[in-house]
Amino acid sequence: MLKEFFYNKNFRRLIYAILLLFLSLLVGCAGYCFIEGYSLLEAFYMSMLTMSTVGFNEVRQLSQAGQLFTSLYILANIIIFAYAVSVIATFIFEGELQKIFKTIISDKKVRELENHIIVCGLGRNGLKACEELRRSDQPFVIIENDEDIVDRVAVPENFPCVPGDATSDEVLKSAGIEKAKCIITTLSKDADNVFISLTARELNPSIYIISRSSEESSEKKLLRAGADRVVMPDALGGLHMAQLVTKPYVIEFLDLLSGVGGYTEKLMLEEVGYHNVLHSYRDKSISELDVRKNTGATIIAITDRSRNGFQFNPSGSTRITEGVVLIILGKKGEIDGFRKHYTNISV
Repeated sequence: MLKEFFYNKNFRRLIYAILLLFLSLLVGCAGYCFIEGYSLLEAFYMSMLTMSTVGFNEVRQLSQAGQLFTSLYILANIIIFAYAVSVIATFIFEGELQKIFKTIISDKKVRELENHIIVCGLGRNGLKACEELRRSDQPFVIIENDEDIVDRVAVPENFPCVPGDATSDEVLKSAGIEKAKCIITTLSKDADNVFISLTARELNPSIYIISRSSEESSEKKLLRAGADRVVMPDALGGLHMAQLVTKPYVIEFLDLLSGVGGYTEKLMLEEVGYHNVLHSYRDKSISELDVRKNTGATIIAITDRSRNGFQFNPSGSTRITEGVVLIILGKKGEIDGFRKHYTNISV
């Protein structure tokens, strides 16, 4: 578990400071033993007096060589001691000790996760993905190589984080890749996303892989590498801006759904699988459910893998059979009402 701490720069500085103090003590003991002929205990005592600048008398009168060594030793220890004090003060008083305890707790939570989502990279896309996963109460863990981003974003937000390179097998295993249900790769380099897709597919053949791509030419490579879906944020951003002109009301409606338009009352889309529907409502028709009357929400589409696509605005005679997934539209209170009335999903 301690290996994760070395990704923290202040923890490494603390270790370096302690090592410098220990090295200084060894140098002092060796110097007094060889120059003055002190015993090991006398040399240790003299070194501790000099390092601490307490100012007791010498064990024995120092020779000229011993005086010169002591002078240089005092000067070196003033610098080392000042550095050690500043590091220890930073570690204790600036919250680094608390961060380590958070790391221990986070590491324990990561080891206990199952059917979770791994987000590789905490840049702009990764951060948005994490915020949405948190809003949806989806368990997730982040892999981030930049310790400054970890300190600036992951720690304050209490995001479970595994520091390290996401292209490494060991780091992916530390994030629970074998037990994860999905991995989202948002790294800026397409080559890294390709490599992660290959590795993730090898370590967990059933995992669902969503990958970011910057170049159109990388999309096919990512799909061949094992990615299930490839997202191109730059292309989507340009398309969105153009459609603000060509289809402004459609985009306004989509913003209302995604919650990016600053609306106080937002619409939500929810998907509910057959296995989440209460037994008393399974295999019944949509008209028998009477969702709109009971909750205010609307079933706008259903999908069944055997039908090869979505059935929009399904008729009232459509039955909720094995394998069907319902797409529900409504306000938050209406979606919560649907969950409470028709499903086994906790609200």
